[in-house]
Amino acid sequence: MHQTNKILLVTNDFPPRPGGIQAFLHNMALRLDPERLVVYASTWKRSREGVEATAAFDAEQPFTVVRDRTTMLLPTPRVTRRAVGLLKEHGCTSVWFGAAAPLGLMGSALRKAGAERIVATTHGHEAGWAQLPASRQLLRRIGESTDTITYLGEYTRSRIAAALTPQAAARMVQLPPGVDEKTFHPGSGGDEVRARLGLSDRPVVVCVSRLVPRKGQDTLILAMPRILATVPDAVLLIVGGGPYEGDLRKLAEETGVADAVRFTGAVPWAELPAHYGAGDVFAMPCRTRRGGLDVEGLGIVYLEASATGLPVVAGDSGGAPDAVLDGETGWVVRGGSPEAAADRIVPLLLDPELRARMGERGRAWVEEKWRWDLLAERLKELL
Repeated sequence: MHQTNKILLVTNDFPPRPGGIQAFLHNMALRLDPERLVVYASTWKRSREGVEATAAFDAEQPFTVVRDRTTMLLPTPRVTRRAVGLLKEHGCTSVWFGAAAPLGLMGSALRKAGAERIVATTHGHEAGWAQLPASRQLLRRIGESTDTITYLGEYTRSRIAAALTPQAAARMVQLPPGVDEKTFHPGSGGDEVRARLGLSDRPVVVCVSRLVPRKGQDTLILAMPRILATVPDAVLLIVGGGPYEGDLRKLAEETGVADAVRFTGAVPWAELPAHYGAGDVFAMPCRTRRGGLDVEGLGIVYLEASATGLPVVAGDSGGAPDAVLDGETGWVVRGGSPEAAADRIVPLLLDPELRARMGERGRAWVEEKWRWDLLAERLKELL
């Protein structure tokens, strides 16, 4: 990247709006040269507290952040004019779309305005776009107007590539989110969380995720009778908030395992590493729903758990298996099968040596392949 090259990041997914894509983009942005980055993002919330939180967040950033008045940027003529204006005003020669669909449709207008390099990142939802005829056409247009479309893993690559021209598909490059191995590590404070929850001497299966049907917390609850039959003092620690919480609590009651299931509710980001560390085994047996439209893009939680030194049990939805070395860092099971989940979790709870071996292999794998610094270098080269 020559010194004068400035980058315009166009995105809806940027903190303080919470979520995995937001964290991905922010972590990458922080590793680019702040003098050469301009972020054009939507407004998180129009409420006074939302506006104040956004202003406070933006003021702390080392790079320039420009907010649009709308809460959702779309490739309309007005937004396109604004993006072109920022490109020219700041002398940007590279454009990075935080999510390819739909904002990547502005690619050709930005190219005409002087963008020399255009990179669009994809996450999970573009794999859904690739399956529907109308959105598939739009994805093809995005592929033609960008230099590179990035993908998380093999599952999302194959789905998205099928919607692109062969030339655009050939230019795809893998760029998954990374893991901060200094934040997620084996000594992250799990003992304190266990003590606080009264779980110090109990075997703990932990699941960290939003509470939505795809993630498979219900499968874990249904697996508990089978787990408790062999490991009677085991407990399932469900970390996170979300719309499915009421249903999950009811399911735990109906299944007769409410005493062995703990819900923490939403946990501040700073406390997440300690909550991973409170587990002996990490499990999230995610499953694909809605005929393939609701699918796991990658499952960064498995890698965060690996960095913390835990063996993982993952579901087989979408790109989740890309985040596990099956048989080495953990196991991939059929999503939605309580029996399959229990059959992998029980041996791990019973065998401290197996847990330690898989946890150490997982930690080493994160350090060699999934560190933010390595992935940010890849992005810099693309831009």
